[in-house]
Amino acid sequence: MTSSDFPGNSPGPETETPSCSAKGCRDAAVWVLAWNNPKLHTPERRKTWLACEEHREHLSQFLGVRGFLKDVVKLDEWVQPEGSER
Repeated sequence: MTSSDFPGNSPGPETETPSCSAKGCRDAAVWVLAWNNPKLHTPERRKTWLACEEHREHLSQFLGVRGFLKDVVKLDEWVQPEGSER
């Protein structure tokens, strides 16, 4: 997994607080949005975006209208499935 898979995130040390994936936002992430593109990914594969409180709904809608959004989970409750990536 790399942080460059998140929109708006740039690579950084793993010790940094995870930040929101919304473009230009550096607020602390609170939510994990698990998604996949069924044209590109197997059904069990999950990619993730992170969201702060302010951008959770916007990012969820962006993925939802495309049929990509699979789950929204609090960051501190997220357990990444094997084979998934950010």
